[in-house]
Amino acid sequence: MPTIDWQKHFKEEQPEFGHGMLKYYSMDPEYINLNSGSYGTTPKPVQTAVEALSARIESNPDLFLRKDYFPLLSDLREKLAALVNAKATDIVLVHNASMGINTILRNIEWEEGDVIFAFTTTYGSVSATIKNISDVPPHPTASIITLNYPTTHAEIVEQFRKHVQEHPAKPNKKRVAVIDSIISNPGVLLPWKEMVKICKEEGIWSLVDAAHSIGQEVGLNLTEADPDFWVSNCHKWLSGKRSCAVLYVPERNQHLIKSSIPTSTYYISPKDRPEPNSTFLEQPLEYRKWLGGEEKINAYCHDLAIEGGKRLAEILSTRLLDPTGESTLNMVNVGLPLPGSIHPTLALSISLRDKMFEHKAYSQFYYHNGEWWTRCSVQVWNELEDFEKLGQIWLQVCAAVQEELKAEKDAA
Repeated sequence: MPTIDWQKHFKEEQPEFGHGMLKYYSMDPEYINLNSGSYGTTPKPVQTAVEALSARIESNPDLFLRKDYFPLLSDLREKLAALVNAKATDIVLVHNASMGINTILRNIEWEEGDVIFAFTTTYGSVSATIKNISDVPPHPTASIITLNYPTTHAEIVEQFRKHVQEHPAKPNKKRVAVIDSIISNPGVLLPWKEMVKICKEEGIWSLVDAAHSIGQEVGLNLTEADPDFWVSNCHKWLSGKRSCAVLYVPERNQHLIKSSIPTSTYYISPKDRPEPNSTFLEQPLEYRKWLGGEEKINAYCHDLAIEGGKRLAEILSTRLLDPTGESTLNMVNVGLPLPGSIHPTLALSISLRDKMFEHKAYSQFYYHNGEWWTRCSVQVWNELEDFEKLGQIWLQVCAAVQEELKAEKDAA
């Protein structure tokens, strides 16, 4: 790894969180970013490391990719394994969480009568993968669980247990459950560890889509939780270079993964496939350590998410999706002042998106359980003022959209 002059970017002391952190990022200073959960944002020090390492790679690609890359990868796997409390030999790196999910699901040798459990809140590309696998021979069954919020962890656990027990395994057939640790939309924490325990009790393989976990969910312990498979993006919350993900497969299940996707020339295992962006993860780990570590970072972001969500709901005269905070980490979900009778369409989504762009602000928006919501992702550069400004912008955007829809209806 090239030597990086951290003093070009940092003072010796730890910086204070809030708008003062913006100098460490390349964002437009007028942009109100409450959507880091979608794509992440690379800090300038990490980008400097990326550029230095890229130059090193291009100076002698053969030397790096045939020799130098592998000890760097081994060291990085050790550090990531420590972060999630797993064995380094159980950790590999893939492009993103969707690729990790596909790597697992498309390596399983499906048979007619097998079952894949998922939820109505399962991420879009993952849902599409499950549907595709179910649509082609040998046609394993996709069993979808309806999950609507507001709800509680206890209710979710009971609903999951009841559903899988109502769909028992047929003789010599497999059942796999795809479980979000943190749902994308709504952006809420699931009781995934309890659901993994149910899977063990019921003889179901658990595949945890933890796309939003690493860097947001403090105290990860995969050895203790012991899912059968787990994958998490490193660019959303861990400050990594877009895109890279950690795929965890415990030794007991590694024989099931016969090929990476796409299949490598060497056809050995995903762990041996060079992924240049995976070498860009050492600096994000150092950067977050300099900020004070995972607990400090996430305490700030969580507290601001709770406070900011309440303030945003006041401004919009709406409500929180998770009023108790049981399912809230660093993403908070707040109702939008749009009638539920207005159903989502591509044209409406584009209109909402473009209006937010015009105001140089963004938070994810979505339609769930008959209502419109926005998901605000909090990072170390955010302050309460961002929620207040965002609230005023959403009021204008929602009013403008309703005026447009009314005009279209009147003209029809």
